Amino acid sequence: MGLPFERVWVTGASAGIGRATCLELARQGAKVAATARSEDKLAELTEEAAPLAGSITAYPGDITDAPRMRDIALGIQQDMGGIDVALLNAGTYLPLSIDTWSDESFADTYRLNVQGMVHCISAVLPVFKDQGKGHLALVSSIAGVKGLPTSAAYGSSKAAVTHMAEAMRCEQAATGIKVQVILPGFIKTPLTDKNEFPMPFLMPAEKAAKRIVSGLQSNRFEVTFPKRFTWMVKATAALPDFIYFPIIGKLTGSSRG
Repeated sequence: MGLPFERVWVTGASAGIGRATCLELARQGAKVAATARSEDKLAELTEEAAPLAGSITAYPGDITDAPRMRDIALGIQQDMGGIDVALLNAGTYLPLSIDTWSDESFADTYRLNVQGMVHCISAVLPVFKDQGKGHLALVSSIAGVKGLPTSAAYGSSKAAVTHMAEAMRCEQAATGIKVQVILPGFIKTPLTDKNEFPMPFLMPAEKAAKRIVSGLQSNRFEVTFPKRFTWMVKATAALPDFIYFPIIGKLTGSSRG
């Protein structure tokens, strides 16, 4: 059986999870509108997708540019006749600890991970309203569940994304817009390649893409993987603080003394 949707807008499409998911969607016959800042990388992506069952069309742009996101959403609507799914994936990770605390790192992280997400949602909602239906899938992170070392900016920004998705999900029945949140664990991407700490159950981006495409076809609100790791994180986060913090300190090597 084919996909229950055809036209998919994917942001953060030039690398990592976004790139792999664009290709997986195209393999399964979808028409993908791919957005990222790098026109060169998008050109390589569209070329790689040429022999696949579906297609990938480049719509370059920076998600922190709200007018450009509106133009892209309208352009996709005009070119493809609508948008069935908006998979909003673009984001960044800037490691930040007490020793490296930086106003700029927080500002840069929130500008992309939170405000950029808001710009994309604002751009696609009018399209969904015109259609009378739509599907929003926001890529957050398991790091947003509870505080972790070096993730003060990243984790809190992803917690904000999850909260946005939860709030919009409450209105799903009234609006006809399906809302999901995607919570990956450690996925092998250019961002995680920077990590200098152990990453349990590290998953290839191609496998993560298959989990995302499968999840988009489900009615689950939360799509999370690899489950052995993400469920472990959730279970640990539910522990009392006096147990949680020593365990995290020991597991990550962040405790001193």
